[in-house]
Amino acid sequence: MDSITEWLTSETAIKKSKKGYAHFDQRTDISKCRLYISNPNSVAKHGFYPFIHYEKIIKKYHKNSGKKIKVRDICYAAHIDRCIYQLYSHILNELYNKEIKRLEISSVPVAYRTDLGISNIQIAKHAFDFIKQSSPCNVMIGDFTGFFDNLNHEYLKARWCNLLGVEYLPNDHYAVFKNITKYSKWELSDIYKINGLENNNSGWKQLNSMNRVLSKKQFQDNRSQITKNTNPFGIPQGSPISAILANLYMIDIDKIIHDIVKSIGGIYMRYSDDFIIVIPQSNPNFSMNVINKINCIFNSIDGLTLEPSKTQYYIFSDGQIINCGQQFTNKNDAIKTTIDFLGFSFDGSKITIRSKTISKYYYRMYSKAKTITKNKGYTKNGKKISKENLYKRYSIRGAYCKKGNFLSYVERAKASFGSKKNIDKNTKYHMQKINKALKK
Repeated sequence: MDSITEWLTSETAIKKSKKGYAHFDQRTDISKCRLYISNPNSVAKHGFYPFIHYEKIIKKYHKNSGKKIKVRDICYAAHIDRCIYQLYSHILNELYNKEIKRLEISSVPVAYRTDLGISNIQIAKHAFDFIKQSSPCNVMIGDFTGFFDNLNHEYLKARWCNLLGVEYLPNDHYAVFKNITKYSKWELSDIYKINGLENNNSGWKQLNSMNRVLSKKQFQDNRSQITKNTNPFGIPQGSPISAILANLYMIDIDKIIHDIVKSIGGIYMRYSDDFIIVIPQSNPNFSMNVINKINCIFNSIDGLTLEPSKTQYYIFSDGQIINCGQQFTNKNDAIKTTIDFLGFSFDGSKITIRSKTISKYYYRMYSKAKTITKNKGYTKNGKKISKENLYKRYSIRGAYCKKGNFLSYVERAKASFGSKKNIDKNTKYHMQKINKALKK
């Protein structure tokens, strides 16, 4: 049995391909369509449906700056299209994993890997341990502006061809490439209007109870609402194949940066569009020159632009973190003196879960508690609201359930970093805060 057949018949792949939402086609999954999607000729001729697009409003809360609103574009694929994207994501992942081993850069990409076998907690611990062991050292934390929205199509296609070892993409791969780059989309809000539904939770439930979001006639009569990405850049974030394409896009640059950093005893790790570089500081001027060179290399690649406000530069020495960002750009946050990576913060002596993450946890917990208290514990129908769901999602009581919750993550972090590191200091008294919130 080859790897593709084995994957297509695996319980994990089938389960992942089953989605409850309604779309332009009827619901299907890999167990039902595997013969079709595994036939290259079928994929090459396949007519992909538009993605359905909406803006997800994410409320972020910081203890100092308060509530912030972030808008994220969400595109979700039709059922048959999603199965195709999942299969080709698997194919590319298998080849990608072999290629980064050949290039000796397996330690660099730490997101969206199917063969990594370690968690974000362990990755962050490795980075912070390396910083402490390399004192004095320079540390660069980076982030790219609108990463998925700016990926250059021709550059991506060239990386795709290199991975397959071909000059031109085979017809089936080209069909997938074409439809993930020159993708079309239909606004969810317009689909609500056509169906006479409200754009709210109730409307969402009604829409997804349907067999298809539009009848064939409604689809044909309203085709003018379909918009296409006519730019030579950008792929939809959140599609089943977007993650591997992000890693593939970075493969050459990962090799270049890794070789530079490794040659001077440092490390480079990248989680999607976030990365960390640590360089032992044998000579301050030399380290600064290396970082300047790395900045130029990143910015020389089509679609990659370092986000000034999120790219930080530090010197770690004798347990102290010094912000040296102003030496590189005047747009840098010169006040920040903690190194943040993968949801953890290092202040030079102790490691904690990022305050932003903790604030988000408490913000959601208080919002849930407020919903209960403002209704005095009763629904509109006079039924008593159970507090079980609140405790299950936001307290230690739900940490050891099958799905777990944020406190499960805290417990795993505590076990990995060691109980003496006080990782859970900001969540130790969460039960008291929940009870206090319910009494207000």
